[in-house]
Amino acid sequence: MATPKLGWVIYNGHLGGKKFLDFAEWIQRAAHANGMEMKIIKNNALLAIVGTDSSILIKEKELPDFVVFSDKDIPLAQQLEAMGVPLFNSSKSIAVCDNKILMYQALSEAGIRIPKTIIAPKIFPGTLPIQLETFAPAISELGFPVIIKEAFGSFGEQVYLVHNKAQLHQKITEIGTEPFVLQEYIQSSHGRDIRINVVGGKVVASMIRTSETDFRANVSRGGSMQQYTPNAKEAQLAIAAAAAVGTDFAGVDLLFGPEGEPLVCEVNSNAHIRSIYDCTGVDVSVPIISYIKEVLS
Repeated sequence: MATPKLGWVIYNGHLGGKKFLDFAEWIQRAAHANGMEMKIIKNNALLAIVGTDSSILIKEKELPDFVVFSDKDIPLAQQLEAMGVPLFNSSKSIAVCDNKILMYQALSEAGIRIPKTIIAPKIFPGTLPIQLETFAPAISELGFPVIIKEAFGSFGEQVYLVHNKAQLHQKITEIGTEPFVLQEYIQSSHGRDIRINVVGGKVVASMIRTSETDFRANVSRGGSMQQYTPNAKEAQLAIAAAAAVGTDFAGVDLLFGPEGEPLVCEVNSNAHIRSIYDCTGVDVSVPIISYIKEVLS
């Protein structure tokens, strides 16, 4: 009889709140149901040693056969991969999804439909004030209202809707030297989007999210959710987007385009799965573990 696979699910030990441990516990439960041993490990319990004998300082007696990496600690993910441990998702895909600039570039390179997006020039610390006239061509190209998205942010945070030049200049000044993009505002999708969970190139769950009070439909910002069956075009787009950024599993957010054509808002490599379970009854951890088991067999 084959020895059961040993897995780790890694989450960020410094973050408060239940939601980050919550995902790890669901993954652990699904793994145990599939005859796998799964340990929940905090990222700050693993200290990477870089050098001629690259390794990790850990209390565990043996390395896992695989890791479900539910954090954004990219150097730690890379270290584990360098030591020969398969990661789901890979360090590269997490890094791409974590940085919206890299994500939109990857989607665009793959021919995925996204809102028109302009990357703000890099600004080094200590070089303020920002030369706001730099953004005049972007205003001419995108018009108002316009979306500003910081490159790093989750749960709809660090995403802003601005209506005029004064608001734009104020927000850019507040952002300072953080990287960001300017993005076309999709009026037809105001306060609503579709979240599609893709695992192993297949749609496993989907919901529509709506907000009466915010241009963002995130449930964490008070949006409501309803079970939704994507049409063939929406499903194909979500699957293609998840593949374009290299994820094994992802939460793909789609916008309703002005002529009924879906657009990719973003791809989340570390999407939480409780909300979609509450909405649809689908426990996404189950297909995630089934997919990993199939890949490792």
